[in-house]
Amino acid sequence: MSADAVDGVAQLILVRHGESVGNVAATAAERAGLDVIHLETRDADTPLSARGADQAQALGAWLRDQAESTAPEVVWCSPYARAVQTATIALEAAGSRLAVRVDERLRDRELGILDLLTTTGVEARYPAEAARRRHLGKFYYRPPGGESWADLALRLRGVLSDLDRVERGRRVLVVAHDAVIMTVRYVCESLVEQQVLDLARHTPVRNAAVTRLVRSSAGAPWTLAAFNEDDHLAREGAPVTTHAGDRDAFPH
Repeated sequence: MSADAVDGVAQLILVRHGESVGNVAATAAERAGLDVIHLETRDADTPLSARGADQAQALGAWLRDQAESTAPEVVWCSPYARAVQTATIALEAAGSRLAVRVDERLRDRELGILDLLTTTGVEARYPAEAARRRHLGKFYYRPPGGESWADLALRLRGVLSDLDRVERGRRVLVVAHDAVIMTVRYVCESLVEQQVLDLARHTPVRNAAVTRLVRSSAGAPWTLAAFNEDDHLAREGAPVTTHAGDRDAFPH
């Protein structure tokens, strides 16, 4: 596709980071019925697990196998360590010289006072917030000091606008988080609240999985060409993992 064919980004290749130490800790805490997720790092500094690094290597093999007409031309990334590590490992494994452009607006959704609390912990420590969350629903509920999904959509609209301006006609690899990928789909595909909530509930984004949005010409709508594809993990012998990275995405 030529740069003149599309007035803006031609393709968005969305990848969730590999499994992180935080993913493992959060899933273990939820299963054990604990109140608190025990992590020594702040969310932004939480690294990949060993399995997450293997997944990033497998993503690199996927990148290496892409045809010239489908391979990413630029890379934008969340500033969080798990995303930067995923992008860096994958590009090195692919033998790619693409630079990674970090943008803080691609960070994970902020949970404010509910950060590091499990579903059980929120109910036990902030019952009024749990009730307010149930009443408002997770799309519009904003935890004190945090963000709603609607807030996330607002900052991602700014990123998408900048991408259209800066990366006109290009295929852009975005390495970020499950809530970011779901919300980009919400914005680009003009989904409604219930549609994106159903997606988050029934089809969580797997670690290092690939989602691709394309558009054919100026003014054309975005089309979902691939969602949650992870065949490259099995081909490279990397584990497939599903963790609810956005802990407020648990059904309630």
